[in-house]
Amino acid sequence: MNLDPTRPRTANRHESGDLPATEEHDLPPGRHQFHKERLMSQIHDDRRAAAPRNPFLRKAILLPAATALAGALAVGALLLTPGGAQGPGDLATGPALTTSIGTVDAHGAPRLLDRISLAAAGADAPKGRAGQYLYIETRAANTHVRAVNGVSSLVSVPLHTRQTWRSPDGLEGWLIEPGTTEPGGITLAGPDETGNTPKPHLGAPTHDYLATLPTDPDALLRKIYKETEGQGNGKDQQAFTTIGDLLVESWPSPQLTAALYRAAAKIPGVVLVDSATDAAGREGVAVARLDETSGVRTEWIFDSKTLTFLGERTVQVKGTGGEGGLIKPGTVVFTHAIMVRAFVDGIKVTP
Repeated sequence: MNLDPTRPRTANRHESGDLPATEEHDLPPGRHQFHKERLMSQIHDDRRAAAPRNPFLRKAILLPAATALAGALAVGALLLTPGGAQGPGDLATGPALTTSIGTVDAHGAPRLLDRISLAAAGADAPKGRAGQYLYIETRAANTHVRAVNGVSSLVSVPLHTRQTWRSPDGLEGWLIEPGTTEPGGITLAGPDETGNTPKPHLGAPTHDYLATLPTDPDALLRKIYKETEGQGNGKDQQAFTTIGDLLVESWPSPQLTAALYRAAAKIPGVVLVDSATDAAGREGVAVARLDETSGVRTEWIFDSKTLTFLGERTVQVKGTGGEGGLIKPGTVVFTHAIMVRAFVDGIKVTP
C-alpha cells in the first residue's frame, strides 16, 4: 500500500453508501491500555500480561507530581528511532524520543479551534457499505522507564504502524501492532472480562454511540464532564484527554467533529502551540493542554494550511516524570499520527 506521507487519507468516494451504526466494546487480553504510570515503569511487563485491555484508547496520564521547571521555548522536530522487531514486548529498545518545546499562546486556542471546527464541518462524512469494516492505520511511538535487574533506564518503543479493523456491528475486529500483538495480530471479538457484551460509552465509543452524542458544544461538554467525573487528573484535563481519544481512535461525523473542537475551546487551560511535529514527521500547529499534576502537555497537531487533524502527542514540558525522574522536559512520552481512515471489505484488507 502506497501512502502519501504528507497527509491522512480518507475513504474513496466510490466507497459510499450509508454505514450501519457500529458498536465497539472492551477488548480481550493482549493489549496495553496506555495508562501512563504503567507506560512509564511497567510497560515491558504489561505487554506480556494477560489482563483485559482496550487497544483503542489511551487513558488519562497518571504520572507522579513533579516540581516546576522552565522549559525551553524553541521550535524543533521530533527525533524518532526507526525499526524494531515484530512480536509482543520486544520493541522497547530505542533511545528516548525527544523534541524541542513549542511556544505557547495562552489566548490563541479559541480562534484556532473556531477555524478548525469550520474546516471539519465541511469534510466528507464517513461512509461505507453494509458489511464493510472501518480501517484505521496510524503511526505510533512512545518513551517509558524500564527496569532490568533493579536498574531503571529510559527506553522507547520506536515508530511503528498500528492497524485496526472494526465491523459495523462491533462484534468483529482485529488489531495488528508490533510489540503488542504477534505479527498476525489478535482478534477484538468476544465479550469483556465479565463475559458480557460491553455497553459503549465515552471511554470505549462505538460508531452508533458517536451518532447519539449531541452536536451542540455546550451539551456535548456537559456530557463529557458528567461521564468522566472522577477520572484522570482533574475534570478539565480528563475532558481534553477524552476528546483527543475520540479524535484519534474513531471517525466521528463532520458535525460531531466540529462540536468536539468547539467544546474543547470551552475547556479552561487549552492553549495554542506554535509548532509541533507528529509521529510521521509532519509539522503543524497544535492545540494543547498542560496537565499540572504530571507536567506533561497533550498536543493535538493540525496542518497549518488545511487545518486537517494529523495526530496527537504527549510531551513532558514541566518538571520530571517516571521512576527516578528520568523523563525530562522535551521527552515525547507518546506520539500517534493518523495515516489512513477508510472502509474496507474485510479484516486484514487495506485500502
